[in-house]
Amino acid sequence: MQPRKKRILADLLAHLPSARRAGTLAALSGISFFGVVAAMATAPDAPPPFVPQTIVERLTVAATTPEASDDLPFVHDERVQSGDTIESIFRRLNVRDTEALSFLLHDAEGRTALRQLRSGRSLTALVHGDGRLQALSLPVSRAGGRFSIERTADGFQVRSDEAQALSTVVEMRSGTIQHSLFGATDAVGLPDPVATKLAEIFGTEINFHSDLRRGDSFSVIYETLYDQGAPVRSGKILAAEFVNQGRRHTVVLFRGGDGREQYYTADGRSLRQAFLRSPLEFSRITSGFGRRLHPIHRNWRTHAGVDFAAPIGTPIKATSDGTVSFVGVQNGYGNIVIVLHRDRYATAYAHLNGFMRGLRKGQRVNQGDVIGYVGKTGWATGPHLHYEIRVNNVAHDPLRIALPAAQPLSRQELAQFREQTAPLVERIALLNRTTVAALR
Repeated sequence: MQPRKKRILADLLAHLPSARRAGTLAALSGISFFGVVAAMATAPDAPPPFVPQTIVERLTVAATTPEASDDLPFVHDERVQSGDTIESIFRRLNVRDTEALSFLLHDAEGRTALRQLRSGRSLTALVHGDGRLQALSLPVSRAGGRFSIERTADGFQVRSDEAQALSTVVEMRSGTIQHSLFGATDAVGLPDPVATKLAEIFGTEINFHSDLRRGDSFSVIYETLYDQGAPVRSGKILAAEFVNQGRRHTVVLFRGGDGREQYYTADGRSLRQAFLRSPLEFSRITSGFGRRLHPIHRNWRTHAGVDFAAPIGTPIKATSDGTVSFVGVQNGYGNIVIVLHRDRYATAYAHLNGFMRGLRKGQRVNQGDVIGYVGKTGWATGPHLHYEIRVNNVAHDPLRIALPAAQPLSRQELAQFREQTAPLVERIALLNRTTVAALR
């Protein structure tokens, strides 16, 4: 734009008379001069303009040396690991203190505490830089109890700590079956005890040996117990849902008026008295119900149960509430347990390697209680469980029999059930991004 302005001004002067042209030039020169002066002027009483300067000054720093008495211990917050001993804990914490080790190993309370170490719980130690132990606090009970020692002028002293309650956090997980249930639960970080309980809960609705399909999905809401901010163990499953072959199964935990907690379907049908389809968590069926060629006698006989292959020592669970009617040895069954249930039902568990300690005739057992362990006693060619369901002492196919349902809730109990479990059902729906349908 500047060249354009100059050209217009030159054109204007060329058209003016010579006298006016000289006056105009003088006026323009004056305007330009005063413009420059105005730009250079400063306001009256203003401070002089700031001119930055660089000043370099060498400062002396007083030398400091740590005092000999500054021996503050380091604070260690660790978790007890499976198989830990006090020696392995000391090595991990860099504790080099024979006096502390001797105290723990010879003090009566110390020996008791070391026998009650709980893996997963947190321990706290104060350790000096030279490896001396100042204080140690160990978890010793599931209820939150702790055993603590502290170094004093008179040696180590046991400090009494009140049991600290574990904090409970509600967690939610969901996943999709690709190959196996445990593979899917591992993929979403669901603890194994929760996955096992999940299979047990839905065992009354789903046969995990034959019904599981790729693409099935699950959602679960469960508790995790924390000790001083560190997860210790899994708690109860509060609600869960399993979609198997397109069919949706939902269960919630309900506390009745008597204080007992049981699992129910979303419409209030109890699962407690129903039968688990399998007394083992996970295994494979090696022989079904019906006529077969006997593996030992080599002749055709009726096989009155189902055989589940599993390693020796695998826990066997009662498939329903009942009363033990027999514990002992019976001919080809080997070690066998027979449990009587309501409505003339009975279950038999044969070829056991051993029985649950203290199991006896007349004892009440609940669904899911361990009653024995897989073995190969009696007429058995390998470790497996022979499982029977009998009605009026007549054997039926455990995989096909229509099992009895539980007694329904009363009208008053059903109203309490709906009120108590509605938030859980909403959480499941939120987890699955589904719409909650009102219970009717």
